[in-house]
Amino acid sequence: MARPLRVEFAGAVYHVMARGNECRDIVRDDKDRQRFLDTLAEAVERFGLRLHAFCLMGNHYHLVLGTPHANLSRALGWLQTTYTVRFNARHRRRGHLFQGRFKAELVEADAYGQWLVEYVHLNPVRPHAKTAPVPAERAVELAQYRWSSHRAYAGLARRGPAWLCMDWLAYWGRTRRAAQRRYQERMRAAFGKRVSNPWTGLQRGLVLGGEELLRRSEEILAKKGGLEEAQWTKAAATEQRRARVRKLIVREVEAVGIWARVRLGQERGVDVAREVGYARSCGVTMLVRRLEERAVRDPRLRRTLARLRREAVCEL
Repeated sequence: MARPLRVEFAGAVYHVMARGNECRDIVRDDKDRQRFLDTLAEAVERFGLRLHAFCLMGNHYHLVLGTPHANLSRALGWLQTTYTVRFNARHRRRGHLFQGRFKAELVEADAYGQWLVEYVHLNPVRPHAKTAPVPAERAVELAQYRWSSHRAYAGLARRGPAWLCMDWLAYWGRTRRAAQRRYQERMRAAFGKRVSNPWTGLQRGLVLGGEELLRRSEEILAKKGGLEEAQWTKAAATEQRRARVRKLIVREVEAVGIWARVRLGQERGVDVAREVGYARSCGVTMLVRRLEERAVRDPRLRRTLARLRREAVCEL
């Protein structure tokens, strides 16, 4: 399946979400959680982002952010790569930490900003079943949750992190105190009810907003002409082809090496099989036979085997 195109322009606002690879955890303890937030703070400063809200969960994260410099892909790519390197180094692991590309929906802030922040902040207490109400007894748990921007919006933290942009608090009131009070009221009202899903209004799988934002997005995509997608697909296909070629080369070299040891070095098949990991010596015998049969049809392979025979004789 082709990856979605990114619509990037100066001043755009996005809801970003990424999950752990195979839905596994991206944090294992509070040290990891703090490391993720520290890396997020670096990304905000490095790329000039305006981070309006965040919520870090066990196997995924949510961000609501603006990009004054139209650099969403660069910023999020840096964030995930850098955190992965740090996580892997700490836990002595290798490989991908995140599942594919991050998801990013373009958001019309004034229409959906308030709703989206509340939705993101309810993540730690929202039930897995989307139609189920938020359990009323989990209100205390949300108030104590330290790994989101909820406490900063509610005024429960002495102060929010310096890298968190609190401009959107104005959606709940004209003064800071009034806005925090109104925000708390709305969050309390969410308990015991089913939380409505903002994504029911998503257009083209990309835009959470009105017709004007959709039109602008379509214009940007039309100008790209699918270039980003084409380039990505070509690069991915090229890398896959290179990986296949590398594997073929390794297999070819190993096969020729085994053939030389058996035919030219007169080593026993059972000894070679044991060393290279074959369960039985007949596997080595079959490999040697298939290689010689292929050499009849493949001039390059035939020349390689002939050269090795000559060199073996010269060495003697």
